Order: sequence, then C-alpha cells, then structure tokens
Amino acid sequence: MIQKFQQRLPAIKIILFLVGYLWMVAIPLPELGRTTYIDENALQPAQVSTYWNWGEVHTADRYLEELEKLRDRNASSQERADYIKGELQRVGLSAATQRYSFSVGNTNLDGTNAYAVSSSPRASGNEAMVIAASWIRRHDNGQEELNLRGISTVLALAKFLKAYSLWAKDLVFVVSDGYLDGMQAWLSAYHGTTQSNLRVEELSHSSGVIWNALAIDYACHSFSHLGVFHEGVNGRLPNQDLFNSFERISRYTGGVPVVLYDHIQDHVSLPWLPKFIHTNPTFQKYATNAKNVLRHVSYQASGTPSGIHGLFHQYRIDAFTMYAVCAQGPHGFHAIGKVIESTLRTMNNLLERLHASFFFYILTDALHFNKIGSYLPSAILISVAMMFHGLDTWVAAGWIAEENESSSEEKQSASNTPRWAPRQRPVLPVLSIMAGTHLLGTVLFLLLSSSYTLANYQTTSYILFTALAVVPLGAVLLRTDPQPHVAPLSTVLNALNLCFASTIISILSVLNFSLALTLSITLGVPLVASSASSTMKGPIKAIQYSLYILLAAGWLVFLPEQTKSVLWNWEVLSVWFAPVVCVVYVPLVLQAAIVNLL
Repeated sequence: MIQKFQQRLPAIKIILFLVGYLWMVAIPLPELGRTTYIDENALQPAQVSTYWNWGEVHTADRYLEELEKLRDRNASSQERADYIKGELQRVGLSAATQRYSFSVGNTNLDGTNAYAVSSSPRASGNEAMVIAASWIRRHDNGQEELNLRGISTVLALAKFLKAYSLWAKDLVFVVSDGYLDGMQAWLSAYHGTTQSNLRVEELSHSSGVIWNALAIDYACHSFSHLGVFHEGVNGRLPNQDLFNSFERISRYTGGVPVVLYDHIQDHVSLPWLPKFIHTNPTFQKYATNAKNVLRHVSYQASGTPSGIHGLFHQYRIDAFTMYAVCAQGPHGFHAIGKVIESTLRTMNNLLERLHASFFFYILTDALHFNKIGSYLPSAILISVAMMFHGLDTWVAAGWIAEENESSSEEKQSASNTPRWAPRQRPVLPVLSIMAGTHLLGTVLFLLLSSSYTLANYQTTSYILFTALAVVPLGAVLLRTDPQPHVAPLSTVLNALNLCFASTIISILSVLNFSLALTLSITLGVPLVASSASSTMKGPIKAIQYSLYILLAAGWLVFLPEQTKSVLWNWEVLSVWFAPVVCVVYVPLVLQAAIVNLL
C-alpha cells in the first residue's frame, strides 16, 4: 500500500496542485454559494416604523451649508472640531474634542476629533453603539474627497435620535479627522491601548462596551445605491447578520438597492473575449462575482481596512461602512436617514453580541456568499501538495541507491530493484541557513520601518534590494564536496523549506484566508520548482537565482508607492502585512534561491 502510494505520489501532487488552483478559479461560481439570511431572531430588521422625515432633511442641509463654509475658508482641524462640538452640545449632548499626533518617519500626522455621548434613558449605559463619519471619505486611489454630507448626517442624527426614549444602549457620535488616522486615535483612547508613535488626549466623555458601529460615507449630492464595505484590520470580518440586516432594511424600508463595494454594473466589459462568451449571462454573472471576490482578497490579504469601520474590528466590534454610490438621484438625506434609523433600531434589539451567523465568509454579491467550507479547500490543497513534495524530498535525502557487490551470476538472477542504504541529513547547517534568512528578513523589516527609510525611501530601497541579492550568496560557503553517505544541503533545505511554507499556509488559511491564498499562489509552484543539480551550468544557476531574488524583493524597487502605503499601515494602524512579507515571505523565497545555488 505504502509502496503504491509512493509510486503514484508525483501524479497525486500534480492533481492536488491542479485541483487547488482550479478551485480558486471556481470560488466566484454561483453554484458554490448560497443566499444570505438572518440567523439572529432578535434583530427583526425592517420591522419598525421610522420617524425620520423632511424636517430632519432640512436640518442636515443646514449643517451641510455650515460645513461647506468651513471648507471654503480652509478652516483648521481644530476649528472644524470646535464647530462640530458646539453643534452637538447645542442639542443637549455631552460633547468634546480630542487632539492626536502620529509620528510617522520624520513627519507628524496631527488632527482633532469631535465626539459626543447620548446616554440611554432605558438602561445603565453598559453597552453602546457608534455612529461615525470621517472628514475625508474612503478612497483606494485618486483624489481625496471630503465627507461633508456624511458628517451632516451624523449631526442631524444626533439631534433627531436624542429626542426619543426608546434606546437601550448609549449612542456615541464620532466625527474623526483625516481618514483612518483620526478614528484609530479615538479608538485607542477609548479602549486604553497605547502606541509608541501616538500622542493622544484622554477622552473627557466615555460610555460602555461598544457592540456595533456604523460608518457613514456620503460625499456627493445624491446616490442611486448604497454600497457596503466590511473588511477590517488584518482581515477581520464582522458577523454577517449585521450586513444582512442592513441589506433588508435598505431594500424594504429605504427603497435603496444595496451593492457590494461600489460595483453597480452587472456587465463586465471584456472585449478581448469572443462575443458569444462575454455576452453570455452565466459568464457575466461569474465575471461580476469574480470582480467582487478579487476586491475582497485585495483588502483582506493586505490587512487594510476598507473603511474606518475596519478599525473597530480589532476590538471585537461588528461594524461596516455605508457608502453612498454617487449618481444623479434618486436618493439623498431622506433615504439614508430612514435606513440608518431603522438599522440602529435593529442593533438596539440585541441582548447579546452577534454570534449566530458567520464570521468566515466571502461575499460574492450583496445577496450571496460562500461559506468557509466552499473556499477553504483551495488553499489547503496547495498546502498539502507542498507538504507531500517536502516529505518526499526529505525521505529521498535519507537514502541512497548502492551498487550490488554480489557475483555476476547472482546479479543476473537478482531483480533490478536497487539496494538502498541510509545516509545522514545535514539538518543543523540547513537550519542555520533558514534562521539566517529569517534574521535577514527581520533586519529588512526593522530598516524599512525606520524613520530614515521612510524619509529617504527611493535611495534606501535600491540599497536594501542589493543587500538581499548579495547576502544569501554567503550560503555557498557552507557547501561541501559530495559525500556518498551525506545528503546534499540543497535537498534537505528544499525539503524543510517546503514543509515550513506548507505549515504557514495551513495556519493562515483560518486566520486570513486571502493572505493564505496569495501565499499559496506566490510560493506554491516556485518553491516546488526550486532544485539544484551538479550538471546545471553556472549561467543557468545565475538566471534562476536572479528570478527568485526578483520574486522575493522586487517589490522594493518596482512597487514603491504600494510599499510606502503598507509601511504607513503598519506604523499607524498596526497592520501585520509588512512584517509577514519581510519575516515570512521573503525568507522562504530566499531559501528557494539558495537551493538553486548549492
């Protein structure tokens, strides 16, 4: 049985790789998903009568006029925060401002937040809900826009909601400065966490444990759809019941269709494909789902929050961003106010934290999702294939075929099966190489996150890239003359490298699936393909080594803006992507490069 398995192992590994990669491609298929539904009976979404009306719309318009005046005269952060604080106090709330300063490289990122607390008239104030808006609306690329209508909505809601006595939880209204930095400072102060590069004022007013948060992103005059952004810091996701409740409320109470992100087009233009393919409805559904899945993977793998809501997830607070998709009508303050009021009423019904629905899922659109069991095997299959190859290489390193020394007559009568003899595996030298590469990755991370590198990235990046290309060449000094009863260093290094990479992908798949998916793509085939041969010529080895160096550290030179953004996320938001790349990914690829040298 074992012998048959070993004989078929090469075919099994190829099948595992093919099925794993094909499964990744199949994730957007509608057949793998199912329709969203509400798990928590206490939520009762869209079951209340809302009171938000045109009088509140007029109030929001007045606030918008004042905020536009502040924008037009280029008011400072402190002036804007003082205005918001004054308006919140005018409606009878306990309001205050909070100044903060992040030290990033040689620069300081300063700002002032404004916030207020509305105490619950029906409970002790041990729980709270947050309604938030940032001064700058969420943006991936392009020019920054001000979230003036979102802030106007928060101010109008503060005045409106204060008048009702139905709240069983405190309401906390936050208008954060900047985009992500302001909310990160406010949450750090609220929960008493510290960052070495953050100086922040203590909060004058506080409340209880925050259960849910709703971020409002509304910058244009009117909108046609409400988009949902739900990814949090380091790939965390909110309980799906919160998003599902909002979708039902928006559809039935506000009459506003909900989309995932800001993708409102059902048709994906792919003119390079034959017409009968890209006009096929089934293919178009797949392409639309794939667009959403790729957007999700880009946020979750990098650990970047897709809005200010994502900063709440690190404190086990379910939150999402309600994003108004700009259009020439038909919706405005009236629709968004009704939707937010009803969503808050639904959140107010909770007697315990959301727990019944899913925390691990991939949304393919606003009404369909994939459960963990329908997407997790794709990365696990690649991990298993890598582990099989590593263990196969490890076993091969421990044995060597010897010539049979029997007489010629015995040789003729004996079978063609070779005689296997055990040989030593040089584990300690290999472990020293692996430890050295991970130490090199740690040094790379410390240098990248230093203030000097952040201030002089263009020059430093080339120096670091050169160092990563040259330093691993020192492993050649450990190479020894071939010995019949000692396995080559390259074989043992290749085995341990694959087993270690497989283990990391398996662990990450349940912590941050998108990151595990990305690593299985970037590491799977390259690490399996790395090998050393005594017959391989020097120029070919040099080419292979150069390709692995580009795969390991090419991002330093060719992706400068993305690298600086990742470093900013680490410094300000404590996103793990930068240390994972430097301390895990880069060393693993460098080890594969060294295998080709030894």
